[in-house]
Amino acid sequence: MPVIRRHSDVWLFLLVAFGASWLIASPLWTGPFSPVAFQLTALVMMFTPSLGVLAVWLVRRRGTPFKEWARATGLTLGPDRSTTAPLLVAALLGVPVLVALALLVSAAVGVVRLDVAGLSLYREQLGAALDKVPLDPRVMYALQVVQGVLIAPFVNAIPAFGEEWGWRGWLLPRLLGDPALTPALTPAPALASGSPAQGPAKWRPARVWPAVVLSGVIWGLWHAPLTLKGYNYPALGAWAAVVFIGFCVIFGALLGWLRLRSRSVWPAVIAHGSINAVAGQALLLGDADAPPNAALAGITGIVGWVLLAALVLAVYRLRPVAVPR
Repeated sequence: MPVIRRHSDVWLFLLVAFGASWLIASPLWTGPFSPVAFQLTALVMMFTPSLGVLAVWLVRRRGTPFKEWARATGLTLGPDRSTTAPLLVAALLGVPVLVALALLVSAAVGVVRLDVAGLSLYREQLGAALDKVPLDPRVMYALQVVQGVLIAPFVNAIPAFGEEWGWRGWLLPRLLGDPALTPALTPAPALASGSPAQGPAKWRPARVWPAVVLSGVIWGLWHAPLTLKGYNYPALGAWAAVVFIGFCVIFGALLGWLRLRSRSVWPAVIAHGSINAVAGQALLLGDADAPPNAALAGITGIVGWVLLAALVLAVYRLRPVAVPR
C-alpha cells in the first residue's frame, strides 16, 4: 500500500490529534457538565494538534534534529523578518478590524440589532455581577475591548499555538508537499555538477487551494467533540458542527496565508488568539430583546464568511505564497 505508507505521517498526526481531543472531551459526553468545565475542556483540547506534530517527529522523523524540525514547522520567525514583522502587526490589529467590520455590515443588512447606547445584551450577560462592580457598564465594556485587542491575543497565543503548530505549522505545508516535511520514498537525485540550486518557487493555485480547503475541513472536524454540543452556535445544536467547518475553511485559509507567506507559524498564532478574544465580545453589542444569530451575524456568521472570503481571495492573488524547493 504505497499511498498509505507515503502518508503514514499524516495518519499518525490525525490519530493523535483527533484521538486525544475525543479522550479529553469524553467527560462532556458521559455526564452533566458546567460551562466552566466546557471551557476548560476546550482549552486543553487545543494542545492536541501539537501532540500530533511531536508524535510525527518522534516516530516518523527520529533522525531529524529538533532545530531543523522547528524551522520546517514554522517555530522561527521565518527567513525574512521584515516580512514576518508586518504580518504579526496585521494579525494583531487586522483581526479586530475585521470583527468590527463584520458587526457593522451585519447591522447594515439587518441580521443583528445593535444596542450600543444601552448595552442591554452585555448587561444581561453580566447579570448579578453588574451590581458588584463599581464601574459604568460602558466603561467596563470599553476596557474589555482594549484588553481584548491588545492583551488577550498574547495570552490566548499559548493555547492557540497548541492548534496552530499542528494545523498550519505542520499539516498545511505537509499537504502541499513541502520537501522539509514530506518523507521521501526514494532518494532525491543529486544536482549535476555546476547546476544552480533551486530557490523559492511559487505554488500554483490549483495545488494550493485543495490543500488549504482540506486542512480547513480537517480543522473544523477536529472541533466535533465541542461543536456537536452546539459550541459557537448554541441555537443550532449538533448542526453547529457542520456550520463551523465552513468558518474553519475560510478563516483557516487566511491563517494559512499568514503561515505560508512568512514561513512562520507566529502570525497565525496571533491571529487565532485575537479572534478568540474579540469575536464573541463584538456580538455583546447586540440587543437583548433580539439576540444576534451567530450563524448569520458577526465574523463567525455568513456575513463574516463573505468578508473573509473576499480578503482571502485578495491576499492570495496580490501576495502569492512560496515554498523552498
